[in-house]
Amino acid sequence: MQVWTGLGNPGAQYAMHRHNVGFMAMDAIAEVHDFGPVKKQFQGWTQEGRIGGQKILLLKPATFMNESGRSVGDALRFYKLGVEALTVFHDELDIAPFRVKVKTGGGTAGHNGLRSIDQHLGPDFRRVRLGIGHPGHKDRVTGHVLGNYAKAEIEPLSDLLGAVAAEAHWLAEGDDVRFVNDIALRLGDAA
Repeated sequence: MQVWTGLGNPGAQYAMHRHNVGFMAMDAIAEVHDFGPVKKQFQGWTQEGRIGGQKILLLKPATFMNESGRSVGDALRFYKLGVEALTVFHDELDIAPFRVKVKTGGGTAGHNGLRSIDQHLGPDFRRVRLGIGHPGHKDRVTGHVLGNYAKAEIEPLSDLLGAVAAEAHWLAEGDDVRFVNDIALRLGDAA
């Protein structure tokens, strides 16, 4: 079993924030792969399903971003899984908007959700980094991250989430490079 966690903040007022793109990815994957109903557990919302031959638990922590590690830790302990079974989907300032990169381990780059998971489980989990771009000056970062996607960004966002969901089988199989490359092809980008 794998645990895929999307990071975001709970509540309708945060639904379209760039910081919630991890939640959006979980919803897209659940819909495309016909996951089961939403359950309230592990201080969050979960959905179970299969992608290819892999059993996947999708988790959206309800703890707010800076406490995400509590929810994720609860899920891994319940299933007796190590950090190698965890994939975290999150917004990434240092990647151009609507681009995707995957890596295992690394720092938190000031991301409170990653920092919380790192504190609870260590840094060696896989990350699906969903680009939101940098607003250009550090004083504008908070407003950018906690701002809603603009009307003009909705179509590329929808395309990105659709591509992530459509290519998720590569991620489930552990082929991170193919996952990223096929998303780029689907979106008409060079990888």
